[in-house]
Amino acid sequence: MNIDIQSLDWGKTEGLLPVIIQDEKTLEVLMLGYMNAEALEKTQAEGKVTFFSRSKNRLWTKGETSNNFLYVKELFVDCDNDTILIKADAVGPTCHTGSRSCFKTEYNQNFIFELENIITDRYENPVEGSYINKMRSKGLNKIAQKVGEEGIETVIAALAETEEELIGEASDLVFHLLFLLKEKGLSIQDIAKNLEKRHK
Repeated sequence: MNIDIQSLDWGKTEGLLPVIIQDEKTLEVLMLGYMNAEALEKTQAEGKVTFFSRSKNRLWTKGETSNNFLYVKELFVDCDNDTILIKADAVGPTCHTGSRSCFKTEYNQNFIFELENIITDRYENPVEGSYINKMRSKGLNKIAQKVGEEGIETVIAALAETEEELIGEASDLVFHLLFLLKEKGLSIQDIAKNLEKRHK
């Protein structure tokens, strides 16, 4: 959904608004940049994030030299109409240093989303001999059965084994649950939305 450019408060910061870029899959904050009205118009028209570079004093499309483009998925404006949030599909590293994010945040908090992306990649680009490829060849029943087995092992670990073993079994359970969801054409986002709806 496009933003009404004229509705934004461009006067507060002399024609430049801060723009937060968030990975649309992992929700990780990737970078902060600035846009003027022309940069926002170009971003919305082309579907690739374009900033106004304060150092170069010109429009700058992220990825114009590196090909690490930021493809726009969703745009949001804050309650004061002076900050933009863009959820983007990041191609390659976002930071000029080669890092995933300009903020060097730890990734483990979002790794479940990344794991889901890895599983999806295995579906789209099968690797002969990979665990996911082998399990898929055995069909839905086998994948679902593994979730049941890992669930039982997690319960046993919680009742009678060490914390480390419980973490290991719970990790196996989460992985196989993500795998089963993918096999059924669902995602962790579908589960999150349902949990949010229940909470309300």
